[in-house]
Order: sequence, then structure tokens, then C-alpha cells
Amino acid sequence: MDINVAGHGLVDLSVACPGIRVDMRYAGERNFFKAKLYDDDRAWLLEASARKLARAAENAAGRGYALVVLDAYRPLSVQDLMWRILPDPAFVAPSSRGSIHNRGAAVDVALLYPDGRELPMPSEFDEFSERASHLYTGAEPERLRARDILRACMEEAGFSAYEAEWWHYVDPDTRSYPLLDIPLSCLKAGEGALHV
Repeated sequence: MDINVAGHGLVDLSVACPGIRVDMRYAGERNFFKAKLYDDDRAWLLEASARKLARAAENAAGRGYALVVLDAYRPLSVQDLMWRILPDPAFVAPSSRGSIHNRGAAVDVALLYPDGRELPMPSEFDEFSERASHLYTGAEPERLRARDILRACMEEAGFSAYEAEWWHYVDPDTRSYPLLDIPLSCLKAGEGALHV
């Protein structure tokens, strides 16, 4: 079953932002939970957030890098599953209040070298430790620099960093959007790339 996303405002990032690589970690087992949590590997964001992400990708390209999306819109039912596995509000929002991911207004990203390799960061994606924090200073200088470059690319485009996770960025202009619980496999892509 496909659901027309026009009423929800979600856009498929592979269509809306074709220069961005997508590697949805919860669509496979390369994540903290070691489990496939999504039924599809496409990344979705609200259209306004996708426009900001396209600008962030341009910012990264101007510095010689590319962006890879590791997570984006997340169905509320998956949020509930994550909370049951890891009930720690520092890293997983309880499904009772939901996450900005459940609104399609948060994105987890990393930087890529031109050859497609990820830049090393102070921690791995989804490493729930002090090393994941933007405040952590104990990593090698090149890892701290990569984290800072990513943050600059995202913040210059209008996203806000979540201090506990170097990869997590939210669109502060979309907090009032409703929580959604639409499986990824039920979303239908729209037409064409966004014009930013």
C-alpha cells in the first residue's frame, strides 16, 4: 500500500536531494540495536527540512566533502521499539512524547571523502557514550575537526545540533509538526528534485 505523502509533507531524499548519499542504518543491522528496524531503506524528511539538507550538502561540497544520511523520518512505532530496548532519554526519546525524527524534521548525518569513505569522527554513529558529544575533546584533532566541519555545514543551513550526538541535527522551525507513524514502505515518492 502506498500513501500519498502530500498531506504529511514528507519527501524522499533520493529524489529531493539527489547529491546526498543515503545509508539508512536502521534498515539493516549496522546499528546499536543490531537489528533491522525499518521495512524500507529510503530516507524521508519534511520538505522544508529537505531544502535545508540540500543547502547543507552544498556547504559540505564547498569544503570538498559529501553528506551521507544515516537516519531521517522514523515511524513512531519504531521509536517505541527503540525506547523499550534503550530507555535512556539522553539518547532515545520516549515514544510517549515522540522524537523530532517522528515528525520528519531530524536527520542523522556524517561526512564523506570524495571517494565515498566516511570521515572518522570522535565516536561511531549510535555510540551512546561521552565520545559522541559535541563537548568531547579527548579525540584526535582530525576527528574533532571533522565533527566541527559537519556541524558548521549543518548549522549554516539552518539546522541545530543535539549536543549529546555529533550526528543528530534538528530543524528548529518544524517542532509543531505532528508525530507520524507511517511505515517507510508505505510512503510514495513525489516528483523531482527540490529547487533550493
